[in-house]
Amino acid sequence: MASIASLFSVNGKNVLVTGGSRGIGFMIAKSFARNGANVLITSRDEAACKDASIALGCQYVTSNLSSREGCVELATYASNAFQGRLDILVNNAGASWGESMERESSRHSNWGWDKVLDLNVKGIFYLSRECLPLLERLDRNSSSYDPGRIINIGSVAGLLPQEAPTYAYDVSKSAVHHLTRKLAHELAKKGITVNAIAPGFVPSKMSEGLKNYASFEAIATAIPLGRMGNEDDIAAACIYLSSRASSWVTGTILVVDGGTVGALQIPLSSL
Repeated sequence: MASIASLFSVNGKNVLVTGGSRGIGFMIAKSFARNGANVLITSRDEAACKDASIALGCQYVTSNLSSREGCVELATYASNAFQGRLDILVNNAGASWGESMERESSRHSNWGWDKVLDLNVKGIFYLSRECLPLLERLDRNSSSYDPGRIINIGSVAGLLPQEAPTYAYDVSKSAVHHLTRKLAHELAKKGITVNAIAPGFVPSKMSEGLKNYASFEAIATAIPLGRMGNEDDIAAACIYLSSRASSWVTGTILVVDGGTVGALQIPLSSL
């Protein structure tokens, strides 16, 4: 039986983290870099990427993953940077957008939906497809077999609708979860596992918008475990899904939310 250190090691693995310059993406990239992985981060913001890469001691490249062309370019760059072998692809890049139904009739609403779905869903599909040759592991009978990994970052908002008017975002994250399961079935024969992490409320630039509806203190109080998530919570989930410890796990949506989804109860008193 392998040691705990060996089971959970990501040392020497080649990792691409999209949206890795800030927020949850930065937390994930930091966990890999601090544990010996070779990390490449990307986002649209070159200044943010450069600052993050200096802080983490990793590579960076700017990209636009809302288009097929941008996904092709990033996969080509990653192939060159890692000499044709990618061990872990973390599809974290995402956009959020909120608009009340009353304002959905405006001419801007199509732009919001397109922006969110192009990056949050299409971008994951196109980039994953382009990275398949780098991730394939066909030596499944080898004693040292370790599959390639795709980890998609979903959200509890894809499992439960939010009170905030984030229609496109919630729908996109539900689609991410379903796409994860579909790709897991399809890519198993290529020696690639596909899983998703569904984070709950974690303080980040994206979650700042929730303050329009409730304070972080109020949100933390409503979480069964009594606090919001932090970088260790997200990092631990990602390291697990990237290590040999999870080599027989695929098609899973790992909910990391302090019990928000799992502890729901039917309010009998109101029936």
